[in-house]
Amino acid sequence: MSSKIVPVIMAGGKGTRLWPLSRASAPKQFLEFLGETTLFQKTLSRVADAVLYAAPVVVTNSDFRFLVAEQARAAGVALASILLEPVARNTAPALAAAATFVARLHGDDAIMQVLASDHEIDADATYFDCIARAAAAARSGRLVTFGITPSEPATGYGYIETGEDLGNGANAVRRFVEKPDHMRATAMLAAGGYLWNSGMFMLPVGLFLRELRQYAPAVLEAAAEAVAKAQHDLDFERLDEAAFSRAPDISVDYAIFEKTPIAAVVPSPITWSDLGSWDSVWKTGWQDEAGNVVDGSTTVLDTRNSLVISRDIHVAVQGLDNVAVIASEDAVYVGRMEDSQNVGKLVKHLASLPKTAKLTETHPTSYRPWGGYTSVLNGERFQVKRLFVTPGKRLSLQKHHHRSEHWIVVRGTAEVTIGDRTIPLRENESVYIPQGEVHRLANPGKILLELIEVQTGSYLGEDDIIRIEDEFGRG
Repeated sequence: MSSKIVPVIMAGGKGTRLWPLSRASAPKQFLEFLGETTLFQKTLSRVADAVLYAAPVVVTNSDFRFLVAEQARAAGVALASILLEPVARNTAPALAAAATFVARLHGDDAIMQVLASDHEIDADATYFDCIARAAAAARSGRLVTFGITPSEPATGYGYIETGEDLGNGANAVRRFVEKPDHMRATAMLAAGGYLWNSGMFMLPVGLFLRELRQYAPAVLEAAAEAVAKAQHDLDFERLDEAAFSRAPDISVDYAIFEKTPIAAVVPSPITWSDLGSWDSVWKTGWQDEAGNVVDGSTTVLDTRNSLVISRDIHVAVQGLDNVAVIASEDAVYVGRMEDSQNVGKLVKHLASLPKTAKLTETHPTSYRPWGGYTSVLNGERFQVKRLFVTPGKRLSLQKHHHRSEHWIVVRGTAEVTIGDRTIPLRENESVYIPQGEVHRLANPGKILLELIEVQTGSYLGEDDIIRIEDEFGRG
């Protein structure tokens, strides 16, 4: 049996509680909130120790497959595989598929650590001590969850009531408690023996599969068949859709942990947040002498205990207390800090209105496996975009039926194919792509390539692309 722990990183969530930065197509795990590293990349860094960990397995969905691959490459972390869920089926089917896959790679004796990709954790000595204690408990025959030592009577988390001391820093799980109201949360903290449910696990693979077979056989049957019929696609394993769709939509807590007699919890006095609201981002950030957390292009004056973030425009906040002001490229959120737990309600309202629904789904900046683009200006028969292409990447060989394109290089060097010609394009140089002409853009250089693209024509939708050749497997 290998002594290495196999990390399984859950990265398929599409939460919008941190709107307007987080959208359905660009959720929080892939965004930089406070600093220059995404939450997903921070998660990868916590399992980068090759002595302690095997290569990670990431579970996500098809929409995020290239984001996962590119951010892992940028972080310098080699992945064992990326499992693609064809439909959302909650955590029990996802972990059943992951455990089945890990058993194939490492055998039933493997220990897998399940991590959320969107948590903020201080990975200090205390954290890794908790990892060691959880691994020991798992190897002794327990399904282990991590319980965070509460710092306040929070109502945004579920709780775990601890049972008997099992030794080695683990306790039996007495029961799980749904998210309480403030009065009940205060009473539980006063009583003691309650921990926040972190949603992180340490699982002996064979034992976990056995418990699935006993308590959630329909989940295991569907997940195992989905893995058996999975299609290998570049760096990805596409789980079979017909099989996976038959899995019940159920969490691993309900399916297994609330039923099994071998559940254990490791009390974890670590600095942890699921970053589920803007006030939790404020609590984890560096606060100035007035209690403000600021990031990006911002100015604050006579303001206290506030969170101010801007990704594009300059935001100035004056004379306010206890507010969150978050500006993205195309939307601004302003609210009292205590109301930030309810941003999801606001997002649902926006999504119900035709004029604002798109604001909940996509950003002006969209990411692609080769880089991405930002929509700058849209008119009736024209569109202006900023393209950015990662070094060594190239777009598909393609053509458009309804539009022409003009490219102007503003940074880096481009290699442009037009018909049977390939030409270099340097900064301040431009080229015209006629409607219907076969063309391709590539970045042969060592730095990011940036261009301004001006599209003109009768139809400018993204679906007017005929891909003739594509190294990313897109039709």
